[in-house]
Amino acid sequence: MDESPETRRSLIVKLGDPEDSRAWRDFVALYEPLVLRLARRKGLQDADARDVCQDVFRAVAGAVHRWDPGRGSFRGWLSAIARNLLVNFLTRRREPRGTGATSMVELLHAEPAEDPSATALFEREYRRRLCRWACEEARREVTPAAWRAFEQTAIEGRAPADVAAESGMSVGAVYIARSRVLARVRLKVQEHQDHDPDLL
Repeated sequence: MDESPETRRSLIVKLGDPEDSRAWRDFVALYEPLVLRLARRKGLQDADARDVCQDVFRAVAGAVHRWDPGRGSFRGWLSAIARNLLVNFLTRRREPRGTGATSMVELLHAEPAEDPSATALFEREYRRRLCRWACEEARREVTPAAWRAFEQTAIEGRAPADVAAESGMSVGAVYIARSRVLARVRLKVQEHQDHDPDLL
């Protein structure tokens, strides 16, 4: 993914055009893993989780022009849609089908059932994706040796002395490489959080 995983206002505007396949591809690449994880955490099988995910994206397509940043973040709005549709799916699965249907507009305007664990999960998964993206970006900007030193010590949790012995670097060089790569990762995350904070 070349661009930040942050939901930029420009991407949200482009989602209003159903013909903008690039915007939808970027949006799905960013949010599909989050919605799928939320659905799976609620016990859905893969096929059902994917069905809920498609329902969420259809709901977003039909209502993205009504998202109001003054009422909350885009991710919060999306998380509420995902939670509502997930509850709707789980309820339909447990109860016999009745006649009539809830309109999508009513569903979107309904107060979401408070589920702090679902909101926290959605937010945690977003932050993981942001961190992965920042690491990928930082990796492109450093030497392979510096990246390996960072990866083995900061991510894998190996001792700097062991990494130094295997790589031929000094222990000090391992610490410096880890510190520099970590600083780049933090900078990437900060730049994207500063980019458009009302969307967070």
